[in-house]
Amino acid sequence: MLLAQNIRLTRILRNTWQVDIIMIISCTIAYLVRSYLIAYHFEIPGIIPTLLGTAIAFFIGFNNNQAYDRWWEARKIWGALVNDSRSFARALLSYAGNDRATAVRMINRHLAFLYALKANLRNAANDSYGNSFLTEEELREVDAQTNRHNAIISIQSRDLQKLSENGTIDGFRFLEINEMLVRFCDSMGMCERIKNTVFPTTYSYLTKVFIWLFVVTFTLVISQTAGIYAIFLGWLIGFVFVSTQINGMSLVNPFENNSAGVPLNQITRTIEINLLEMMGEKNIPEPVKPINGEYVM
Repeated sequence: MLLAQNIRLTRILRNTWQVDIIMIISCTIAYLVRSYLIAYHFEIPGIIPTLLGTAIAFFIGFNNNQAYDRWWEARKIWGALVNDSRSFARALLSYAGNDRATAVRMINRHLAFLYALKANLRNAANDSYGNSFLTEEELREVDAQTNRHNAIISIQSRDLQKLSENGTIDGFRFLEINEMLVRFCDSMGMCERIKNTVFPTTYSYLTKVFIWLFVVTFTLVISQTAGIYAIFLGWLIGFVFVSTQINGMSLVNPFENNSAGVPLNQITRTIEINLLEMMGEKNIPEPVKPINGEYVM
């Protein structure tokens, strides 16, 4: 997630340089075609790039709105996980005070759940940090299933049932804690829905095609009065559309491990620090720090 108020131009150029080269080549070809093939035959009506520009604005606006909605929904889900995690730990430590060992074990297991969920969302199969919060027996049981975070929730339910059966917590407290497990499962499912739902490729594809057509026709029209400078002007106008479109598309997959994604590393580490402090642990990890003061992962 970006933190800086101002984005460096070099970062924008790193994301768009390939498209910029294609646009410059396209503008150059359009200028040469206009100058040496069609200049003495007919003029390109200015209404063509005007209509294309309007269509592109609608497409980019729609794409960016939908992309941001996906990103914001993902951020709200993980914000809810932060609050529910703190409430979950507080309830276990308060209600299961007679069996603190089980409460601590369930809190540690919840941290493993968060790291397993994060690894799944980012396709990070080699992320084994969360395994340190599981026992060897639990780890074998979890690794035997394809959905590791769902398997951890199942183990949590078994321990919660044991707390109820041995009288450590009463029926009302059982329902309260179980409701939190249900919310964790709901959040998990919502994250998986966002991750597995592909953004309609036709929207992004047509937007790219329309931008290319607009750049070419704009250069053809403007070259009638601007001459060779039409190449630069065509690229400049196209750069505005392209950078705006790329900025929106960077939010389509909010769980990707990039500067625009939801900062799962920071959020999971924040939850870990909070829960370990609530349990009175001494070995507390450091918060995740921003990279170059620009963004946090």
